[in-house]
Amino acid sequence: MNYNLNKINNKEKKTSTIAALKKLLELISAEKANLWMALIAILVNSTLLLLGPLIIGHTIDAYVRTKQFNGVLLFSALLFGMYLITLVTGYFQTKLMGGVGQRMLYTLRNAIFNKLQELPVSFFNQNKAGDLISRVNNDTDKLNQFFSQSLMQFVGSIVTMTGAGVFLLAINIKLGLAALSPAIFILVFTGIVSPWVKKRNASNLKSVGGMSAEIQESLNNFKVIIAFNRRDYFRKRFDQANQENYKTAIAAGLANNVFVPVYGMFSSLAQLIVLSYGIYLISRGEFTIGLLVSYFAYATNFYNPLRQLAALWANFQVAMAGWDRITEILSLTTDLKQSEDITGEKSNAVLEFRDVHFSYTEGEEILHHISFKLEKGKTYALIGPTGGGKTTTASLIARLYDPTQGRVLLNGKDIRSYSPEERTQKIGFILQEPFLFTGTVRENIIYGNLKYKDYTNAELEKVIEKAHLRELILLFDEGLETSVISGSDNISLGQKQLIAFMRAVLRNPDILILDEATANIDTITEKLLAIILEHLSKETVLVVIAHRLNTIENADEIFFVNAGEVVRAGTMQHAMDMLLEGKRNS
Repeated sequence: MNYNLNKINNKEKKTSTIAALKKLLELISAEKANLWMALIAILVNSTLLLLGPLIIGHTIDAYVRTKQFNGVLLFSALLFGMYLITLVTGYFQTKLMGGVGQRMLYTLRNAIFNKLQELPVSFFNQNKAGDLISRVNNDTDKLNQFFSQSLMQFVGSIVTMTGAGVFLLAINIKLGLAALSPAIFILVFTGIVSPWVKKRNASNLKSVGGMSAEIQESLNNFKVIIAFNRRDYFRKRFDQANQENYKTAIAAGLANNVFVPVYGMFSSLAQLIVLSYGIYLISRGEFTIGLLVSYFAYATNFYNPLRQLAALWANFQVAMAGWDRITEILSLTTDLKQSEDITGEKSNAVLEFRDVHFSYTEGEEILHHISFKLEKGKTYALIGPTGGGKTTTASLIARLYDPTQGRVLLNGKDIRSYSPEERTQKIGFILQEPFLFTGTVRENIIYGNLKYKDYTNAELEKVIEKAHLRELILLFDEGLETSVISGSDNISLGQKQLIAFMRAVLRNPDILILDEATANIDTITEKLLAIILEHLSKETVLVVIAHRLNTIENADEIFFVNAGEVVRAGTMQHAMDMLLEGKRNS
Protein backbone atom coordinates (compact mmCIF):
# COMPACT_ATOMS: atom_id res chain seq x y z
CA MET A 1 0.00 0.00 0.00
CA ASN A 2 1.28 3.49 -0.86
CA TYR A 3 1.70 5.52 2.32
CA ASN A 4 3.90 8.26 0.81
CA LEU A 5 2.27 11.53 1.88
CA ASN A 6 4.11 13.50 -0.81
CA LYS A 7 2.64 11.29 -3.53
CA ILE A 8 -0.80 11.56 -1.91
CA ASN A 9 -0.28 15.34 -1.98
CA ASN A 10 0.60 15.29 -5.67
CA LYS A 11 -2.60 13.50 -6.64
CA GLU A 12 -4.31 16.88 -6.18
CA LYS A 13 -7.33 15.56 -4.32
CA LYS A 14 -9.75 18.44 -4.24
CA THR A 15 -11.85 18.71 -1.11
CA SER A 16 -14.32 21.56 -0.84
CA THR A 17 -13.87 24.04 1.99
CA ILE A 18 -17.34 23.23 3.35
CA ALA A 19 -16.58 19.49 3.38
CA ALA A 20 -13.26 20.14 5.14
CA LEU A 21 -15.00 22.29 7.76
CA LYS A 22 -17.62 19.61 8.36
CA LYS A 23 -14.89 17.05 9.06
CA LEU A 24 -13.14 19.44 11.41
CA LEU A 25 -16.35 20.24 13.30
CA GLU A 26 -17.04 16.50 13.66
CA LEU A 27 -13.67 16.15 15.35
CA ILE A 28 -14.53 18.84 17.91
CA SER A 29 -18.21 17.91 18.30
CA ALA A 30 -17.75 17.91 22.11
CA GLU A 31 -17.29 21.69 21.92
CA LYS A 32 -20.75 22.38 20.45
CA ALA A 33 -22.09 23.95 23.66
CA ASN A 34 -19.14 26.34 23.93
CA LEU A 35 -19.37 27.23 20.25
CA TRP A 36 -23.10 28.04 20.58
CA MET A 37 -22.48 30.20 23.67
CA ALA A 38 -19.70 32.05 21.84
CA LEU A 39 -22.03 32.53 18.87
CA ILE A 40 -24.77 33.96 21.11
CA ALA A 41 -22.24 36.36 22.62
CA ILE A 42 -21.25 37.45 19.10
CA LEU A 43 -24.88 37.99 18.07
CA VAL A 44 -25.53 40.13 21.15
CA ASN A 45 -22.31 42.03 20.54
CA SER A 46 -23.03 42.65 16.85
CA THR A 47 -26.68 43.59 17.43
CA LEU A 48 -25.77 46.24 19.98
CA LEU A 49 -23.01 47.63 17.75
CA LEU A 50 -25.45 47.81 14.82
CA LEU A 51 -28.06 49.67 16.86
CA GLY A 52 -25.49 52.33 17.70
CA PRO A 53 -25.49 54.22 14.35
CA LEU A 54 -29.31 54.22 14.24
CA ILE A 55 -29.47 55.76 17.72
CA ILE A 56 -26.77 58.30 16.80
CA GLY A 57 -28.66 59.33 13.64
CA HIS A 58 -31.92 59.63 15.56
CA THR A 59 -30.20 61.69 18.28
CA ILE A 60 -28.74 64.10 15.69
CA ASP A 61 -32.09 64.62 13.90
CA ALA A 62 -34.31 64.68 17.01
CA TYR A 63 -32.16 66.36 19.65
CA VAL A 64 -28.91 67.89 18.33
CA ARG A 65 -30.59 69.87 15.51
CA THR A 66 -33.32 71.05 17.95
CA LYS A 67 -30.75 71.69 20.73
CA GLN A 68 -32.53 69.41 23.23
CA PHE A 69 -29.41 68.42 25.13
CA ASN A 70 -31.26 66.39 27.79
CA GLY A 71 -32.13 63.92 25.05
CA VAL A 72 -28.52 63.93 23.87
CA LEU A 73 -27.34 63.03 27.40
CA LEU A 74 -30.03 60.33 27.74
CA PHE A 75 -29.09 58.59 24.49
CA SER A 76 -25.39 59.04 25.23
CA ALA A 77 -25.90 57.14 28.49
CA LEU A 78 -27.84 54.47 26.58
CA LEU A 79 -24.98 54.11 24.10
CA PHE A 80 -22.44 53.89 26.92
CA GLY A 81 -24.44 51.06 28.54
CA MET A 82 -24.70 49.23 25.23
CA TYR A 83 -20.97 49.50 24.54
CA LEU A 84 -20.23 48.31 28.10
CA ILE A 85 -22.29 45.19 27.42
CA THR A 86 -20.37 44.61 24.17
CA LEU A 87 -17.12 44.79 26.16
CA VAL A 88 -18.34 42.03 28.51
CA THR A 89 -19.70 39.82 25.72
CA GLY A 90 -16.50 40.34 23.71
CA TYR A 91 -14.35 39.20 26.64
CA PHE A 92 -16.70 36.25 27.26
CA GLN A 93 -16.50 34.94 23.69
CA THR A 94 -12.70 35.47 23.55
CA LYS A 95 -12.28 33.42 26.72
CA LEU A 96 -14.60 30.70 25.44
CA MET A 97 -12.86 30.41 22.08
CA GLY A 98 -9.40 30.42 23.64
CA GLY A 99 -10.42 27.31 25.58
CA VAL A 100 -12.00 25.74 22.50
CA GLY A 101 -8.81 26.34 20.51
CA GLN A 102 -6.54 24.75 23.13
CA ARG A 103 -8.81 21.74 23.62
CA MET A 104 -9.06 21.33 19.85
CA LEU A 105 -5.25 21.43 19.63
CA TYR A 106 -5.05 18.74 22.33
CA THR A 107 -7.68 16.59 20.58
CA LEU A 108 -6.07 16.98 17.16
CA ARG A 109 -2.58 16.10 18.33
CA ASN A 110 -3.93 13.08 20.19
CA ALA A 111 -5.87 11.98 17.10
CA ILE A 112 -2.79 12.30 14.84
CA PHE A 113 -0.49 10.56 17.31
CA ASN A 114 -2.97 7.71 17.87
CA LYS A 115 -3.34 7.35 14.10
CA LEU A 116 0.46 7.19 13.72
CA GLN A 117 0.48 4.41 16.34
CA GLU A 118 -1.94 2.39 14.17
CA LEU A 119 0.03 2.67 10.94
CA PRO A 120 2.48 -0.05 9.81
CA VAL A 121 6.25 0.09 9.48
CA SER A 122 5.95 0.73 5.73
CA PHE A 123 4.36 4.14 6.44
CA PHE A 124 7.42 5.29 8.38
CA ASN A 125 9.74 3.90 5.72
CA GLN A 126 8.02 6.09 3.11
CA ASN A 127 7.78 9.35 5.08
CA LYS A 128 10.35 11.51 6.83
CA ALA A 129 10.00 11.86 10.60
CA GLY A 130 10.68 15.62 10.45
CA ASP A 131 7.69 16.18 8.16
CA LEU A 132 5.45 14.12 10.45
CA ILE A 133 6.64 16.16 13.45
CA SER A 134 5.82 19.36 11.54
CA ARG A 135 2.28 18.09 10.91
CA VAL A 136 1.80 17.24 14.59
CA ASN A 137 3.25 20.52 15.88
CA ASN A 138 3.14 23.26 13.24
CA ASP A 139 0.03 22.40 11.21
CA THR A 140 -2.15 21.77 14.26
CA ASP A 141 -0.97 25.07 15.75
CA LYS A 142 -2.15 26.91 12.61
CA LEU A 143 -5.61 25.48 13.19
CA ASN A 144 -5.47 26.39 16.87
CA GLN A 145 -4.55 29.99 16.06
CA PHE A 146 -7.48 30.28 13.67
CA PHE A 147 -9.99 28.78 16.11
CA SER A 148 -8.82 30.60 19.22
CA GLN A 149 -8.06 33.99 17.64
CA SER A 150 -9.73 34.34 14.26
CA LEU A 151 -12.87 32.19 14.03
CA MET A 152 -15.14 34.33 16.19
CA GLN A 153 -13.79 37.52 14.60
CA PHE A 154 -14.57 35.86 11.29
CA VAL A 155 -18.15 35.01 12.34
CA GLY A 156 -18.59 38.39 14.05
CA SER A 157 -17.46 40.22 10.92
CA ILE A 158 -19.95 38.28 8.78
CA VAL A 159 -22.81 38.97 11.25
CA THR A 160 -21.92 42.68 11.43
CA MET A 161 -21.65 42.88 7.64
CA THR A 162 -25.00 41.17 7.14
CA GLY A 163 -26.72 43.39 9.69
CA ALA A 164 -25.16 46.55 8.26
CA GLY A 165 -26.23 45.49 4.75
CA VAL A 166 -29.83 44.97 5.94
CA PHE A 167 -29.88 48.46 7.55
CA LEU A 168 -28.40 50.03 4.42
CA LEU A 169 -31.15 48.58 2.25
CA ALA A 170 -33.90 49.23 4.79
CA ILE A 171 -33.09 52.94 5.24
CA ASN A 172 -32.89 53.69 1.52
CA ILE A 173 -32.86 50.91 -1.05
CA LYS A 174 -31.38 53.00 -3.89
CA LEU A 175 -28.52 54.32 -1.79
CA GLY A 176 -28.13 50.82 -0.27
CA LEU A 177 -27.71 49.16 -3.66
CA ALA A 178 -25.20 51.82 -4.70
CA ALA A 179 -23.25 51.37 -1.46
CA LEU A 180 -23.19 47.56 -1.76
CA SER A 181 -22.27 47.39 -5.46
CA PRO A 182 -18.45 47.31 -4.81
CA ALA A 183 -19.01 44.23 -2.60
CA ILE A 184 -19.95 42.23 -5.71
CA PHE A 185 -16.48 42.81 -7.15
CA ILE A 186 -14.94 41.82 -3.79
CA LEU A 187 -16.84 38.51 -3.75
CA VAL A 188 -15.81 37.71 -7.34
CA PHE A 189 -12.18 38.58 -6.60
CA THR A 190 -12.19 36.44 -3.42
CA GLY A 191 -13.67 33.43 -5.21
CA ILE A 192 -11.04 33.61 -7.95
CA VAL A 193 -7.99 34.22 -5.73
CA SER A 194 -8.75 31.96 -2.70
CA PRO A 195 -7.67 28.62 -4.28
CA TRP A 196 -4.37 30.23 -5.31
CA VAL A 197 -3.83 31.55 -1.76
CA LYS A 198 -4.56 28.12 -0.26
CA LYS A 199 -2.15 26.47 -2.69
CA ARG A 200 0.64 28.91 -1.81
CA ASN A 201 0.12 28.26 1.92
CA ALA A 202 0.05 24.48 1.38
CA SER A 203 3.41 24.73 -0.43
CA ASN A 204 4.83 26.74 2.45
CA LEU A 205 3.65 24.23 5.08
CA LYS A 206 5.14 21.42 3.01
CA SER A 207 8.50 23.22 2.79
CA VAL A 208 8.45 23.77 6.58
CA GLY A 209 7.99 20.01 7.00
CA GLY A 210 10.83 19.37 4.55
CA MET A 211 13.18 21.69 6.42
CA SER A 212 12.22 20.04 9.72
CA ALA A 213 13.01 16.65 8.20
CA GLU A 214 16.39 17.91 6.95
CA ILE A 215 17.32 19.28 10.38
CA GLN A 216 16.34 16.04 12.09
CA GLU A 217 18.33 13.93 9.64
CA SER A 218 21.42 16.12 10.09
CA LEU A 219 21.22 15.96 13.90
CA ASN A 220 20.62 12.19 13.92
CA ASN A 221 23.66 11.63 11.70
CA PHE A 222 25.93 14.24 13.25
CA LYS A 223 28.57 11.65 14.22
CA VAL A 224 28.85 10.54 10.61
CA ILE A 225 29.11 14.17 9.47
CA ILE A 226 32.02 14.76 11.89
CA ALA A 227 33.71 11.43 11.14
CA PHE A 228 33.80 12.10 7.39
CA ASN A 229 34.25 15.86 7.79
CA ARG A 230 31.26 16.50 5.53
CA ARG A 231 29.71 19.50 7.25
CA ASP A 232 29.73 21.13 3.82
CA TYR A 233 27.43 18.44 2.39
CA PHE A 234 24.79 18.79 5.09
CA ARG A 235 25.22 22.57 5.11
CA LYS A 236 24.42 22.55 1.40
CA ARG A 237 21.41 20.26 1.94
CA PHE A 238 20.08 22.51 4.70
CA ASP A 239 20.71 25.62 2.61
CA GLN A 240 18.61 24.13 -0.20
CA ALA A 241 15.76 23.29 2.20
CA ASN A 242 16.03 26.75 3.79
CA GLN A 243 16.00 28.45 0.38
CA GLU A 244 12.90 26.47 -0.61
CA ASN A 245 11.20 27.47 2.64
CA TYR A 246 12.19 31.11 2.08
CA LYS A 247 10.72 31.15 -1.44
CA THR A 248 7.46 29.50 -0.41
CA ALA A 249 7.18 31.77 2.66
CA ILE A 250 7.58 34.88 0.46
CA ALA A 251 4.99 33.53 -2.01
CA ALA A 252 2.58 32.67 0.83
CA GLY A 253 3.11 36.08 2.45
CA LEU A 254 2.33 37.90 -0.80
CA ALA A 255 -0.73 35.72 -1.37
CA ASN A 256 -2.00 36.25 2.18
CA ASN A 257 -1.69 40.04 1.88
CA VAL A 258 -3.27 40.42 -1.55
CA PHE A 259 -6.77 40.81 -0.08
CA VAL A 260 -6.07 43.82 2.17
CA PRO A 261 -5.31 46.52 -0.46
CA VAL A 262 -8.05 45.28 -2.81
CA TYR A 263 -10.66 45.23 -0.06
CA GLY A 264 -9.45 48.64 1.12
CA MET A 265 -9.80 50.14 -2.36
CA PHE A 266 -13.39 48.92 -2.80
CA SER A 267 -14.25 50.01 0.76
CA SER A 268 -13.05 53.54 0.03
CA LEU A 269 -14.99 53.53 -3.24
CA ALA A 270 -18.17 52.55 -1.38
CA GLN A 271 -17.74 55.35 1.17
CA LEU A 272 -17.23 57.84 -1.67
CA ILE A 273 -20.45 56.61 -3.31
CA VAL A 274 -22.39 56.95 -0.02
CA LEU A 275 -21.07 60.46 0.61
CA SER A 276 -21.72 61.72 -2.93
CA TYR A 277 -25.13 60.13 -3.39
CA GLY A 278 -26.16 60.98 0.20
CA ILE A 279 -25.40 64.69 -0.26
CA TYR A 280 -27.34 64.59 -3.52
CA LEU A 281 -30.38 63.10 -1.74
CA ILE A 282 -30.15 65.70 1.07
CA SER A 283 -30.10 68.47 -1.52
CA ARG A 284 -33.34 67.07 -2.93
CA GLY A 285 -34.91 66.84 0.54
CA GLU A 286 -35.12 63.03 0.41
CA PHE A 287 -32.63 62.47 3.22
CA THR A 288 -31.59 64.00 6.55
CA ILE A 289 -28.15 64.75 7.93
CA GLY A 290 -28.74 62.35 10.84
CA LEU A 291 -29.63 59.54 8.43
CA LEU A 292 -26.54 60.29 6.33
CA VAL A 293 -24.36 60.03 9.45
CA SER A 294 -26.07 56.72 10.33
CA TYR A 295 -25.75 55.55 6.74
CA PHE A 296 -22.09 56.43 6.58
CA ALA A 297 -21.56 54.50 9.84
CA TYR A 298 -23.41 51.45 8.43
CA ALA A 299 -21.33 51.58 5.26
CA THR A 300 -18.24 51.64 7.47
CA ASN A 301 -19.69 48.74 9.52
CA PHE A 302 -20.17 46.82 6.28
CA TYR A 303 -16.76 47.44 4.69
CA ASN A 304 -14.51 47.56 7.78
CA PRO A 305 -15.37 43.93 8.60
CA LEU A 306 -14.56 43.17 4.97
CA ARG A 307 -11.09 44.60 5.53
CA GLN A 308 -10.77 42.41 8.62
CA LEU A 309 -12.03 39.47 6.61
CA ALA A 310 -9.20 40.08 4.15
CA ALA A 311 -6.66 39.21 6.86
CA LEU A 312 -8.90 36.59 8.49
CA TRP A 313 -9.57 34.90 5.16
CA ALA A 314 -5.84 34.52 4.63
CA ASN A 315 -5.56 32.96 8.12
CA PHE A 316 -8.46 30.69 7.21
CA GLN A 317 -6.66 29.54 4.05
CA VAL A 318 -3.52 28.80 6.11
CA ALA A 319 -5.62 26.82 8.59
CA MET A 320 -7.35 24.88 5.81
CA ALA A 321 -3.99 24.11 4.15
CA GLY A 322 -2.78 22.77 7.51
CA TRP A 323 -6.01 20.80 7.94
CA ASP A 324 -5.52 19.21 4.49
CA ARG A 325 -2.08 17.98 5.59
CA ILE A 326 -3.52 16.67 8.85
CA THR A 327 -6.42 14.85 7.16
CA GLU A 328 -3.94 13.11 4.85
CA ILE A 329 -2.73 11.28 7.96
CA LEU A 330 -6.12 10.88 9.67
CA SER A 331 -7.65 9.37 6.52
CA LEU A 332 -5.04 6.60 6.29
CA THR A 333 -5.83 3.08 7.41
CA THR A 334 -3.42 0.29 8.19
CA ASP A 335 -3.10 -2.57 5.75
CA LEU A 336 -2.16 -4.86 8.68
CA LYS A 337 -5.71 -5.38 9.91
CA GLN A 338 -6.74 -8.27 12.11
CA SER A 339 -8.69 -10.82 10.07
CA GLU A 340 -11.91 -12.47 11.16
CA ASP A 341 -11.60 -15.73 13.11
CA ILE A 342 -10.01 -18.26 10.79
CA THR A 343 -10.37 -21.94 11.65
CA GLY A 344 -7.06 -23.30 12.84
CA GLU A 345 -5.53 -26.57 11.73
CA LYS A 346 -3.33 -29.08 13.46
CA SER A 347 0.34 -28.56 12.71
CA ASN A 348 3.62 -29.64 14.23
CA ALA A 349 5.09 -26.28 13.14
CA VAL A 350 5.07 -23.16 15.31
CA LEU A 351 5.28 -21.05 12.16
CA GLU A 352 4.83 -21.90 8.49
CA PHE A 353 5.23 -19.98 5.22
CA ARG A 354 2.93 -21.24 2.44
CA ASP A 355 3.84 -20.04 -1.05
CA VAL A 356 4.61 -16.53 0.22
CA HIS A 357 5.33 -13.66 -2.16
CA PHE A 358 6.28 -10.16 -1.04
CA SER A 359 7.10 -6.76 -2.56
CA TYR A 360 7.63 -3.38 -0.96
CA THR A 361 6.48 -1.58 -4.10
CA GLU A 362 4.16 -2.86 -6.80
CA GLY A 363 5.95 -4.67 -9.60
CA GLU A 364 9.22 -5.22 -7.67
CA GLU A 365 8.89 -8.58 -5.93
CA ILE A 366 11.47 -9.21 -3.20
CA LEU A 367 10.43 -12.77 -2.23
CA HIS A 368 8.59 -15.34 -4.32
CA HIS A 369 7.24 -18.87 -3.77
CA ILE A 370 8.61 -19.12 -0.22
CA SER A 371 7.53 -22.18 1.77
CA PHE A 372 9.13 -23.53 4.97
CA LYS A 373 8.26 -24.60 8.54
CA LEU A 374 9.73 -23.70 11.93
CA GLU A 375 9.28 -26.39 14.58
CA LYS A 376 9.18 -26.10 18.39
CA GLY A 377 12.45 -25.88 20.27
CA LYS A 378 14.67 -25.68 17.19
CA THR A 379 17.20 -23.04 16.16
CA TYR A 380 17.13 -21.79 12.57
CA ALA A 381 19.74 -19.64 10.88
CA LEU A 382 19.08 -17.36 7.93
CA ILE A 383 22.20 -16.63 5.92
CA GLY A 384 22.83 -14.97 2.59
CA PRO A 385 24.45 -11.95 0.95
CA THR A 386 23.50 -8.40 1.92
CA GLY A 387 20.21 -7.44 0.33
CA GLY A 388 19.23 -11.05 -0.23
CA GLY A 389 16.00 -10.81 1.81
CA LYS A 390 16.95 -12.14 5.28
CA THR A 391 15.55 -9.19 7.27
CA THR A 392 12.49 -9.06 4.99
CA THR A 393 11.80 -12.74 5.75
CA ALA A 394 12.20 -12.08 9.48
CA SER A 395 9.89 -9.06 9.22
CA LEU A 396 7.22 -11.25 7.66
CA ILE A 397 7.63 -13.77 10.49
CA ALA A 398 7.00 -10.95 13.00
CA ARG A 399 4.20 -9.52 10.80
CA LEU A 400 5.81 -6.13 10.38
CA TYR A 401 4.48 -6.61 6.84
CA ASP A 402 1.92 -8.90 5.23
CA PRO A 403 2.66 -11.10 2.20
CA THR A 404 1.36 -9.82 -1.12
CA GLN A 405 0.42 -13.45 -1.85
CA GLY A 406 0.39 -16.63 0.21
CA ARG A 407 -0.08 -17.18 3.94
CA VAL A 408 1.95 -17.16 7.14
CA LEU A 409 0.59 -19.53 9.80
CA LEU A 410 1.33 -19.17 13.53
CA ASN A 411 0.45 -22.29 15.56
CA GLY A 412 -1.76 -23.45 12.70
CA LYS A 413 -3.71 -20.17 12.40
CA ASP A 414 -3.28 -17.37 9.89
CA ILE A 415 -1.00 -14.86 11.61
CA ARG A 416 -3.43 -12.10 10.54
CA SER A 417 -6.09 -13.52 12.87
CA TYR A 418 -4.04 -12.69 15.98
CA SER A 419 -4.45 -9.36 17.73
CA PRO A 420 -1.29 -7.20 17.94
CA GLU A 421 -1.10 -7.94 21.68
CA GLU A 422 -1.25 -11.72 21.14
CA ARG A 423 1.22 -11.62 18.28
CA THR A 424 3.86 -9.52 20.07
CA GLN A 425 3.57 -11.73 23.14
CA LYS A 426 4.29 -14.81 21.00
CA ILE A 427 7.01 -13.30 18.77
CA GLY A 428 10.07 -11.44 20.04
CA PHE A 429 12.25 -9.45 17.62
CA ILE A 430 15.70 -8.09 18.50
CA LEU A 431 17.08 -5.72 15.88
CA GLN A 432 20.72 -4.93 15.12
CA GLU A 433 20.19 -1.31 16.20
CA PRO A 434 17.76 -1.37 19.13
CA PHE A 435 15.58 1.60 20.03
CA LEU A 436 15.38 2.59 23.69
CA PHE A 437 13.19 5.16 25.41
CA THR A 438 14.47 7.85 27.74
CA GLY A 439 14.05 6.49 31.27
CA THR A 440 15.75 3.68 33.19
CA VAL A 441 16.93 0.17 32.37
CA ARG A 442 13.93 -1.16 34.34
CA GLU A 443 11.42 0.90 32.32
CA ASN A 444 12.95 -0.26 29.06
CA ILE A 445 13.09 -3.98 29.80
CA ILE A 446 9.44 -4.14 30.94
CA TYR A 447 8.23 -1.82 28.15
CA GLY A 448 4.93 -3.13 26.79
CA ASN A 449 5.01 -6.09 29.21
CA LEU A 450 1.91 -5.68 31.39
CA LYS A 451 2.79 -8.79 33.39
CA TYR A 452 5.62 -6.99 35.24
CA LYS A 453 4.18 -3.48 35.16
CA ASP A 454 3.47 -3.28 38.91
CA TYR A 455 6.42 -5.35 40.13
CA THR A 456 8.78 -3.79 42.65
CA ASN A 457 12.51 -3.81 41.86
CA ALA A 458 13.00 -6.70 44.31
CA GLU A 459 10.26 -8.76 42.62
CA LEU A 460 11.59 -7.95 39.17
CA GLU A 461 15.14 -8.92 40.18
CA LYS A 462 13.83 -12.38 41.17
CA VAL A 463 12.23 -12.75 37.73
CA ILE A 464 15.48 -11.61 36.11
CA GLU A 465 17.52 -14.09 38.14
CA LYS A 466 15.13 -16.93 37.23
CA ALA A 467 15.55 -16.02 33.55
CA HIS A 468 19.37 -16.14 34.00
CA LEU A 469 19.66 -12.42 33.18
CA ARG A 470 21.25 -11.30 36.46
CA GLU A 471 24.76 -11.29 34.96
CA LEU A 472 23.58 -8.80 32.34
CA ILE A 473 22.06 -6.43 34.91
CA LEU A 474 25.40 -6.35 36.76
CA LEU A 475 26.98 -4.84 33.63
CA PHE A 476 25.09 -1.59 34.37
CA ASP A 477 26.54 0.74 37.02
CA GLU A 478 23.24 1.37 38.81
CA GLY A 479 21.49 -1.86 37.90
CA LEU A 480 17.80 -1.50 37.06
CA GLU A 481 17.88 2.23 37.88
CA THR A 482 20.65 3.04 35.39
CA SER A 483 19.60 6.08 33.39
CA VAL A 484 18.91 5.64 29.66
CA ILE A 485 18.69 8.65 27.33
CA SER A 486 17.28 8.02 23.87
CA GLY A 487 19.77 8.92 21.12
CA SER A 488 22.51 9.55 23.68
CA ASP A 489 25.83 7.81 24.37
CA ASN A 490 25.41 7.57 28.14
CA ILE A 491 25.41 3.78 27.65
CA SER A 492 27.23 1.84 24.93
CA LEU A 493 25.62 0.35 21.84
CA GLY A 494 26.37 -3.10 23.27
CA GLN A 495 24.54 -2.26 26.51
CA LYS A 496 21.58 -1.00 24.50
CA GLN A 497 21.51 -4.35 22.72
CA LEU A 498 21.55 -6.14 26.07
CA ILE A 499 18.51 -4.16 27.22
CA ALA A 500 16.67 -5.07 24.02
CA PHE A 501 17.67 -8.68 24.56
CA MET A 502 16.34 -8.76 28.13
CA ARG A 503 13.13 -7.02 27.02
CA ALA A 504 12.46 -9.80 24.50
CA VAL A 505 13.50 -12.74 26.71
CA LEU A 506 11.30 -11.65 29.65
CA ARG A 507 8.27 -12.07 27.41
CA ASN A 508 9.12 -15.79 27.04
CA PRO A 509 8.03 -15.75 23.37
CA ASP A 510 7.17 -18.76 21.20
CA ILE A 511 9.52 -17.38 18.53
CA LEU A 512 12.59 -15.23 19.16
CA ILE A 513 14.20 -13.51 16.15
CA LEU A 514 17.78 -12.22 16.43
CA ASP A 515 18.61 -9.92 13.51
CA GLU A 516 22.39 -9.49 13.83
CA ALA A 517 21.63 -9.03 17.53
CA THR A 518 25.17 -9.87 18.68
CA ALA A 519 26.98 -7.73 16.09
CA ASN A 520 27.78 -4.95 18.59
CA ILE A 521 28.52 -7.11 21.63
CA ASP A 522 31.96 -8.17 22.86
CA THR A 523 32.95 -11.84 23.05
CA ILE A 524 32.45 -12.18 26.84
CA THR A 525 28.96 -10.69 26.72
CA GLU A 526 28.14 -12.84 23.71
CA LYS A 527 28.99 -15.93 25.78
CA LEU A 528 26.64 -14.70 28.51
CA LEU A 529 23.89 -14.35 25.92
CA ALA A 530 24.59 -17.86 24.64
CA ILE A 531 24.07 -19.23 28.16
CA ILE A 532 20.78 -17.31 28.43
CA LEU A 533 19.61 -18.67 25.08
CA GLU A 534 20.32 -22.20 26.36
CA HIS A 535 17.88 -21.52 29.23
CA LEU A 536 15.04 -20.41 26.99
CA SER A 537 11.92 -22.55 27.04
CA LYS A 538 12.49 -25.88 25.31
CA GLU A 539 9.59 -25.01 23.00
CA THR A 540 10.91 -21.61 21.91
CA VAL A 541 11.88 -21.31 18.26
CA LEU A 542 15.07 -19.32 17.73
CA VAL A 543 15.58 -17.59 14.36
CA VAL A 544 19.07 -16.15 13.92
CA ILE A 545 20.20 -13.79 11.16
CA ALA A 546 23.98 -13.50 11.29
CA HIS A 547 27.18 -13.48 9.28
CA ARG A 548 29.54 -14.79 11.96
CA LEU A 549 30.08 -18.57 11.83
CA ASN A 550 30.08 -19.08 15.60
CA THR A 551 26.59 -17.59 15.73
CA ILE A 552 25.04 -20.09 13.33
CA GLU A 553 27.16 -23.25 13.76
CA ASN A 554 24.81 -24.64 16.43
CA ALA A 555 21.67 -24.12 14.35
CA ASP A 556 19.45 -27.15 13.80
CA GLU A 557 18.73 -25.99 10.29
CA ILE A 558 20.19 -23.34 7.99
CA PHE A 559 18.25 -21.49 5.30
CA PHE A 560 20.03 -19.69 2.48
CA VAL A 561 18.19 -16.50 1.49
CA ASN A 562 19.10 -14.85 -1.80
CA ALA A 563 17.49 -13.48 -4.99
CA GLY A 564 13.99 -13.79 -3.52
CA GLU A 565 14.31 -17.46 -2.59
CA VAL A 566 14.68 -19.31 0.70
CA VAL A 567 16.26 -22.76 0.37
CA ARG A 568 17.57 -25.31 2.88
CA ALA A 569 21.34 -25.19 2.98
CA GLY A 570 21.92 -28.62 4.48
CA THR A 571 25.32 -28.91 6.17
CA MET A 572 27.37 -26.02 7.52
CA GLN A 573 29.92 -26.48 4.75
CA HIS A 574 27.22 -26.45 2.09
CA ALA A 575 25.82 -23.27 3.63
CA MET A 576 29.24 -21.60 3.47
CA ASP A 577 29.69 -22.65 -0.15
CA MET A 578 26.30 -21.17 -1.02
CA LEU A 579 27.14 -17.97 0.83
CA LEU A 580 30.46 -17.55 -1.00
CA GLU A 581 28.78 -18.27 -4.33
CA GLY A 582 26.01 -15.74 -3.52
CA LYS A 583 28.56 -13.04 -2.68
CA ARG A 584 30.42 -13.64 -5.93
CA ASN A 585 27.20 -13.32 -7.93
CA SER A 586 25.88 -10.27 -6.07
